[in-house]
Amino acid sequence: MKQINKGFPKDFLWGGAIAACQAEGAYDVDGRGLSTSDIHIYDKHMNRANIEQEGGGTLAYIKAAIEDKEGYYPKRYGIDFYHTYKEDLKLMKELGLKAFRTSISWSRIFPKGDEEQPNEQGLLFYDKLIDEIIKNDMEPIITMSHYDIPLYLVTEYGGFANRKVAEFFETYGKILLDRYKGKVKYWIVCNQVNLVPVVQFGSLGLYDNQAENMEELMYQAVHNQFVAAAKIVEAARTIDPNAIMGTMVADGTAYPASCKPEDVVLTMKKNRMQYYFTDVQLRGEYPGYALRYFEENNIDLKIQDGDEAVIRNNTMDYMAISYYYSLIVDASKNTMEPFDALQNPNLEPTPWEWRADPLGFYNSLSQYWDRYEKPIMIAENGLGAIDEIVDGKIHDTYRIDYLRKHIAQMKECINDGVDIISYLSWGPIDIVSSSSAEMSKRYGYVYVDLDDYGKGSGKRMKKDSFDWYQKVISSNGEDLD
Repeated sequence: MKQINKGFPKDFLWGGAIAACQAEGAYDVDGRGLSTSDIHIYDKHMNRANIEQEGGGTLAYIKAAIEDKEGYYPKRYGIDFYHTYKEDLKLMKELGLKAFRTSISWSRIFPKGDEEQPNEQGLLFYDKLIDEIIKNDMEPIITMSHYDIPLYLVTEYGGFANRKVAEFFETYGKILLDRYKGKVKYWIVCNQVNLVPVVQFGSLGLYDNQAENMEELMYQAVHNQFVAAAKIVEAARTIDPNAIMGTMVADGTAYPASCKPEDVVLTMKKNRMQYYFTDVQLRGEYPGYALRYFEENNIDLKIQDGDEAVIRNNTMDYMAISYYYSLIVDASKNTMEPFDALQNPNLEPTPWEWRADPLGFYNSLSQYWDRYEKPIMIAENGLGAIDEIVDGKIHDTYRIDYLRKHIAQMKECINDGVDIISYLSWGPIDIVSSSSAEMSKRYGYVYVDLDDYGKGSGKRMKKDSFDWYQKVISSNGEDLD
């Protein structure tokens, strides 16, 4: 009989994760072109509890933002990781990380996106970065597309809604596979493919009012991205047979607000439309419930000859997920619109209305495993909070408490037989927030002395959580106190 698991496997990848567009800065250095992240302005008047859209806008807004000399665009500057990566990775090694996830900025490699030849200076930077990750005894886990689409592909081509952009992405992916074969084993092709329409600008390169039926355009862009991702997986089998290819979703698993059948059924239907993305990329075909949804909502996808075969024959090796919070669904208040859900009154909010739910972590991981039985990578999990320096120290007990409870539930899943290969804590060093473009929404074990306008010394400082996570890693998840 199969043995019951007892804790984390010996080769478990304890790590951390960042994104190029939130950390690197140097947006106009060494030939890099503008990307979708570079026009996400900081708005001090934002409603933190209700951020409906992450960047983007109309085509006119985008073009105005490109020319804007007054507003502050934090993702253009990040934490200057482009120049500080060696020192920062030394801190990550001291922390004990076994893996480090980051992304490659597409517009560093192809500044406009449609060039025939890549920008060698951009590739040279990632040569050095990946070598440095390996030198510091960490497994590099690399995301090919993380909200860093060359802006030219948006303004001139209309993003992934245009099949040409999918072809450009395929070319870019093959360049990366060839350049880093033998160095990068784990690839995430696209970050959080399901987080639309909230991040459809960064994820798909779609701008506001681009078409009369924006939902149809969105799902067409998703389909084109599916095809490009499958072709990249197909190429990986030849270029680097040892490469392990994955897709990533932002967990959207919801609870019914009550046991009323209407709440239960609507929740099930909404959860299925979250699973739709991984159903296609892990099972290799469009599920019937999605096809019905498209028909009933006047969504007519243009699927070319050969698309279904390439998706079917090139499924992903594993799934990566980000998990932060859970939501509930009330049939009398919510619709089938993605992420149209309510806050759980039984959970405490953060200033950004993200309600921590460790048991929800256990629930969602279990559901994914039961559905696919494919390895799972925790690509992001963490607590964004406002940290205060008191007597030269940062006592972030709230972060430790959040992480402790989530890691404990991850261990419960492993003991159930769920194959979890890594835990990549989001933001092991403070970076610019993806959703709000703030520095003050901090996740890291390492504090970075910069404010929401990029002012400060940039000095790095360890928080109390640094020592705590160091202990968790050295004990392989046994010591969570």
